[in-house]
Amino acid sequence: MARVDFTPNLARHVSCPACEAAGQTVGEVLEAIFAANPLLRSYVLDDQAALRRHMSVFIDGHQVKDRAKLSDPVGPDARIYVAQALSGG
Repeated sequence: MARVDFTPNLARHVSCPACEAAGQTVGEVLEAIFAANPLLRSYVLDDQAALRRHMSVFIDGHQVKDRAKLSDPVGPDARIYVAQALSGG
């Protein structure tokens, strides 16, 4: 199963401890997590089930390419990192 970590700044808004989930794509892995933590879904995905503009997802250190359908493949021992962009000055 893939291990999924979330940035601490996202955890300020919604509970999102590191976890493991099965799936062959990043979308499948995230959906497995959202099934157990539905509130997290709206922070990560928009109403079209695409990554929100201020979110980034990395699989084994590489940023996902398909932000709309989340079809990037995930290996069985993958490390996924979900990051919320920060802005300001």
